[in-house]
Amino acid sequence: MTIEYWNELAKQTILISSLLSGFSITVVANILVSDKNDKLTNRILKSATLSAGCFLVSVFAMIQISMITTPGGYIKDVVADDFLVARIIGMITFMVGLFSLTAMISLSGWTKSKKIGIFTTTVGILTLLLIFITMTRIST
Repeated sequence: MTIEYWNELAKQTILISSLLSGFSITVVANILVSDKNDKLTNRILKSATLSAGCFLVSVFAMIQISMITTPGGYIKDVVADDFLVARIIGMITFMVGLFSLTAMISLSGWTKSKKIGIFTTTVGILTLLLIFITMTRIST
């Protein structure tokens, strides 16, 4: 991949991760102020917190990549190895964030009823599968 492509990919990942971390942080805040304190709510809180944290790490890893790969930046003659650590951390935390976000979606319906829980779990699994299908189609 070219340096220009990495720059554009980093910008898009920053946008997506920022939006998803904001959503996850909102869920965390809402659960923290609620009076519910059961096992299921705590699992939703944990998955939302993990999701928010991972997406935030991804944002800052991608900001580093964006800064390094921007023409006229602080590193001259940039090569892909200059941002290898940020790339690995950014992509791993982005993927963990996606898993955690879909876990949160899947668990959310179980707080209401078994029927809604089955529906939200199905939606969460389908969402994750479709995300992975579209991501793998991009790279081939």
